[in-house]
Amino acid sequence: MIADTELILNADGSIYHLNLRPEDLADTIIFVGDQERVPLVSKYFDTIEVKKGKREFITHTGMLRGKRISVISTGIGTDNIDIVLNEIDALINVDFDTKTLKEEMRSVDIIRIGTSGSIQGNLPVGTVLASEFAIGFDTLMQFYVKSYAKEEMELAAAVTQHFSNLSFHPYIGTASPRLMAQFSGGLSKGITMTAPGFYGPQGRSVRSHNMYPDLIQKANSFRTKNEQCITNLEMETAGIYALANMLGHHALSINAILASRLHEEFCPNPSEVIDAAIRHVLERI
Repeated sequence: MIADTELILNADGSIYHLNLRPEDLADTIIFVGDQERVPLVSKYFDTIEVKKGKREFITHTGMLRGKRISVISTGIGTDNIDIVLNEIDALINVDFDTKTLKEEMRSVDIIRIGTSGSIQGNLPVGTVLASEFAIGFDTLMQFYVKSYAKEEMELAAAVTQHFSNLSFHPYIGTASPRLMAQFSGGLSKGITMTAPGFYGPQGRSVRSHNMYPDLIQKANSFRTKNEQCITNLEMETAGIYALANMLGHHALSINAILASRLHEEFCPNPSEVIDAAIRHVLERI
């Protein structure tokens, strides 16, 4: 039996942060960071049956062309991803009445639709990109025991060697091959760098002094043995991939490129790019 302090439920039987009961959640889940982006996705649903929320975690569940879909706002950062992924897995794989694991473990499909900045000159603002791999420059996965595939370990070793002055060890997450095949057609593809913050951890300096002032330049120059490069920078994908892989779920991150860090340019029509990414995903579900 899972202790009450390990899996906290609200008085109505819903899970602590997401405020959801198991029946509220679909097997296909779209992640967005901003809670105001949830209705930008669900407005395309044919019907909406669930609207629930708590703090930054807003969920709409409904039907689109006969398929049940949930869209959840995660908030910013892999610390929030830690909450959302674990609570989603509990909603699916824990019997809330007995607080025991179910006999058969189930998996869900998770598609993140998020914003991102490019760190390659040939990746202009307005691009929609699917992340094949993600590099976690945060410490989330240092708290979990997880096995990594050979390709992930090789990429992690190359990253550690290239960013030799880091005081921590980056980790690698991989997209679901099935979801890549389903959703990435016609999109740019690349390796995404996940940072634990927006300012210093992404090489920005307003009044602060950055420990790694050449972070963007170093990321731009990274190449794998197959000449793959780090294409973009955001704050959630590596955590989504690594936790989803660890728990047996399928995940894919779709990135709306709104900024070019090399050209110091920001997208003039961000809402249109985000909507294009949303429609791209929904058309392929």
